[in-house]
This record gives sequence, C-alpha cells and structure tokens, in this order.
Amino acid sequence: QVTLVESGGGLVQAGESLRLSCAASTHSFSTYGMGWFRQAPGKEREFVAAISWSSGNTLYADSVKGRFTISRDNAKNMVYLQMNSLKPDDTAVYYCAARKYGWGRTASYESWGQGTQVTVSS
Repeated sequence: QVTLVESGGGLVQAGESLRLSCAASTHSFSTYGMGWFRQAPGKEREFVAAISWSSGNTLYADSVKGRFTISRDNAKNMVYLQMNSLKPDDTAVYYCAARKYGWGRTASYESWGQGTQVTVSS
C-alpha cells in the first residue's frame, strides 16, 4: 500500500500549460509502476498516461499524445504530468495511481490518490 497525494491542479485558459505532481509515501518507489487517470462529471474514469517501474517506458491515451508528458523522479518519490496545449475537454479530476511491478492502461492499480481538479476555460 502506498499513500499518494496529487497537487498542481487549477484553472487555466485553453492553450496554456499545467504540471501536476504526485507524491508517494514508500521506501520502494522504484518498484511501482505509475499511472495518471482522469474523470469528468458524468463520465467514466479515463486512462491518461503511465510509466513503468523499471525501464521508464511510457504509454499515452491518443487524446493526449503529443501534448502530455509523464515522468518520474525516484530520488524524490514523485511522478509528474506535464500538460501543454490544454483544451476544455481536458477538464476533469486527475488521479495518480500505483501498482507494484505493474503498469499500463489496464493494470490493476492498488493505490490511488484523492485527485486534483483541472479546469480549462475556452
């Protein structure tokens, strides 16, 4: 079990950028794959991006590919989501998730953060 806390959400205009952060409380952070998901009102939770626990491989949803970048800093127990060229459709609550020795768009993530709100105005 890992405690995850997201931060960095806020209100921005379309075309602007935002960076989300997720802090993990664990002494074995490098063994956890990490993912970002989002959920808009009335919508199902949607996969956004993931990064592996070992090789640093990444995956992105087609809707964010080329605009968003996931990264991690194992020395700081942090994972980030850099969001550029934001669109109103990106408005959602964003969650980070962790899975020991697992990752990807369909992995069974075992730990979830509380979420941070991102609102993009037109």
